[in-house]
Amino acid sequence: MASGWGITGNKGRCYDFWVDFSECMSRCREPKDCHLLREDYLECLHHSKEFQRRNRIYKEEQRQLRAAARKDEESDEIHGGATKH
Repeated sequence: MASGWGITGNKGRCYDFWVDFSECMSRCREPKDCHLLREDYLECLHHSKEFQRRNRIYKEEQRQLRAAARKDEESDEIHGGATKH
């Protein structure tokens, strides 16, 4: 990755993030000064924040579907089991 070459022979997808992070580390006084660039580089490599967000969205969608189904069941019980048309 640090060589700049990606799997297809072109520049790697995260190479620009690596260059920014590497330059910051070479000129900073403390490594914590570059933590945001490090996060960007690691996110590019692993997509962990993206996966967490997708998982939260999926869980919320499932929660809403269960709530809607529960509401429909309650409505059916109130109306004596009559089917909706």
